[in-house]
Amino acid sequence: MKLHSGNDEEETLLQGINKYRTSLNLTALTKNENAECLAYEFADQFKNQPCTNSTGANTVSGSEPQLPNYPNLLAECHLNISNTKGGNIMPACVPGLTPSLVLSNFTQSQYSESLNDTKYTGVGIGSEGNWIVVVLSTSTPDGSYVTDNSASLLSKISFTYYLLFSLMGALVMF
Repeated sequence: MKLHSGNDEEETLLQGINKYRTSLNLTALTKNENAECLAYEFADQFKNQPCTNSTGANTVSGSEPQLPNYPNLLAECHLNISNTKGGNIMPACVPGLTPSLVLSNFTQSQYSESLNDTKYTGVGIGSEGNWIVVVLSTSTPDGSYVTDNSASLLSKISFTYYLLFSLMGALVMF
């Protein structure tokens, strides 16, 4: 799993979202490192897309950009679809990532409905270029973004077999 240190835009957005939620008498969101990993993976995928009226918070529901490599993004963070389907991925494109505009893109758009929802307890934020992505997680199994240990174990087993195969090939040559 790729770990990123939070940057100013992300920290400022998290503080703003939590102030927003507190003003609505909702609990503050806590950082979820696995959701943050996925947020960075999404931001990285979007970074070369221009900001338009059909991207980010302005997107008409149902017309969001589709990522055919979603399973690969989950694998990068050792996540499984079964523990992410209850979460919410919200990308926004804001030229220069101006903090006040970034916050309003989440609190004064279709995304505010999700930010107002008490089922969300955690958050991961990632940014690349003009894109910032908020991933909301829940405390339930289907939205917890817990690490999929079986994927991690499978990659370790595959790597072990690869090493053994390589070693056997080297021994045959001698």
